[in-house]
Amino acid sequence: MAIGYLLIQARTAHDAVPLSGVQVRVTDADSNTLYQLTTDENGETPVISLETKDKSFSQTPYYNGLPFTSYSVLAQYPGFNSLLVSDIPIYDGQTAVLPMALTPMQRSQRQNVTLEIPVGKPAVAMRDTTEQEGTYMEPRSQEGSTEEPRILRQVVIPDPITVHLGTPSSNAPNVQVSFPEYVKNVASSEIYPTWPEASLTANIYAIITFALNRIYTEWYRSRGYNFDITNSTAYDQYFVQGRPIYDSISRIVDHIFNEYVRRQGHTAPYFTSFCNGTTATCQGLSQWGTVTLANQGLTPLEILRSYYPRDVEIAETEIVTGILSSYPGTPLRTGSTGLDVQTIQTYLGRIRRNYPAIPAITDTEGVFGDSTKSAVTKFQSIFNLTPDGIVGKSTWYKISSLYTAVTRLAELDSEGGSIGIGTVPPGSILRQGSSGPDVITLQYLLDLISEYYPEIPGPVQDGIFGSQTRQSVIAFQRTMGLNADGIVGPLTWKALYDTYRGILQNVPSQKPDGEPDGTNTFPYTVQPGDTLWLLSQRFGTTVDAIRRLNGLTGDMLYIGQVLRIPGTQTGEYREYTVQPGDTLWLLSRRFGTTVEEIMQLNGLTSDLILAGQVLRIPLT
Repeated sequence: MAIGYLLIQARTAHDAVPLSGVQVRVTDADSNTLYQLTTDENGETPVISLETKDKSFSQTPYYNGLPFTSYSVLAQYPGFNSLLVSDIPIYDGQTAVLPMALTPMQRSQRQNVTLEIPVGKPAVAMRDTTEQEGTYMEPRSQEGSTEEPRILRQVVIPDPITVHLGTPSSNAPNVQVSFPEYVKNVASSEIYPTWPEASLTANIYAIITFALNRIYTEWYRSRGYNFDITNSTAYDQYFVQGRPIYDSISRIVDHIFNEYVRRQGHTAPYFTSFCNGTTATCQGLSQWGTVTLANQGLTPLEILRSYYPRDVEIAETEIVTGILSSYPGTPLRTGSTGLDVQTIQTYLGRIRRNYPAIPAITDTEGVFGDSTKSAVTKFQSIFNLTPDGIVGKSTWYKISSLYTAVTRLAELDSEGGSIGIGTVPPGSILRQGSSGPDVITLQYLLDLISEYYPEIPGPVQDGIFGSQTRQSVIAFQRTMGLNADGIVGPLTWKALYDTYRGILQNVPSQKPDGEPDGTNTFPYTVQPGDTLWLLSQRFGTTVDAIRRLNGLTGDMLYIGQVLRIPGTQTGEYREYTVQPGDTLWLLSRRFGTTVEEIMQLNGLTSDLILAGQVLRIPLT
């Protein structure tokens, strides 16, 4: 029996918050439990081995069965809805990386709900027909055309890309995902990851180019749709939200995600239609045919030219939307200097607050030394990139996108305090055309919630209830099982506040800027489920600080162990410095007390608190 591998990652808020201590159960097709695992401070489990079928079965179109063995994974974490990913294909020699994006429970939610994502077989094993339509040539060069498609001025990588989870006219949700992750997902959903590298690469070029053609021609948006592409194999290419990604595919995408197929002398991405080539045939690329050609020694470009015009070539675009800083064009490595190095050092320093396993950078600013290389290597290891310590384009864009995610989340946390959300929803009824402070509150809540629910787009916070805000409201209502009419009345307000309060109550707090530690220490007895990372988040310190104070050389803790925690504490209370976004209600939940007890101990007459204020928190 052959062996495949599985790595599970439990995170939330676009990977900005790793979830440590998640309980994970792996079962086979007969529901037998094979592994029971717990995620570490990076939100990861160890890599596990699973039996599967020999890869030779996945390299011939004539095998009648499915060339893999399927497994299921259940993830459970206090304060979050459980997630079951079922029917996961495991392939011989391949490592499947499974993202478990858990969603916080609502404040009023009494029972944990288990959400299920069925994965199943890839599109190449399906018998569905394809009706892909698109623009094959440079639109402006089509003589005799009476109607030119709407096109962009240049080829751009959309980050994120908006995917409709159904046929174009269906009432299905949209999700937003980074472009490299989208391509990895589609390739893992379309073909077998055990195919020869040249075959995989040719297929991935076709997948990238197909999506960029949809973007360039605004194929759906010009028709009034609010998405870029669908996941329907009849119209576009397969995408399964929440599925695992395979390492052979991931490595290739990391190198070529901004490269695409075009005809010589043209700018537009060629319309790279494709089908499996066995149960379905088409004018474009045959997925199974690429395996035969790769085994004959053809290169990826030669394979593409076997199905598309002979003058197609590989082009590259450096324009990536949604990225703070563009890739400098050449890799950064030991010995590199300058502003680009300083940028990466700054980004990694901020990311490290959420991922404390990344070592601190002690090199001079702008100098790529040993500590910068160590930080880059650990980052790459955590996020499934080649751990070579070199910042190439895939590492650059992943660092940049994660930095955007963690800082955006911190900004939203701080913004909630400045807006003054309060505990009681507004009594207004809002609809398209409304404006004013209540609309700002609505847009803020939707923006924050969108970080944890990918099917809810975040609107611009401008105080004007326009079409974009209405789309966000409808997506929220649909997700929460409400009447999706785009009008914000009492039920929608209540659901918004319940979801918002659930996030504040259940998501592990992120260490604020400045990393303020107390001047003294206090004892703490380790409880079941505790980890150094959880303790550092709970008490506003760092894993390194707790390690140093207790002389620890690793992360292992045991129940009943007494640790010294940095901070100030007497026999009756501990001192806590208020951070942006804190409320008395949030602090009462975090420290297991009540708003009334905190107010009484501090002589407060209202629930107004300010960032930087030192409060006494009652001991429980």
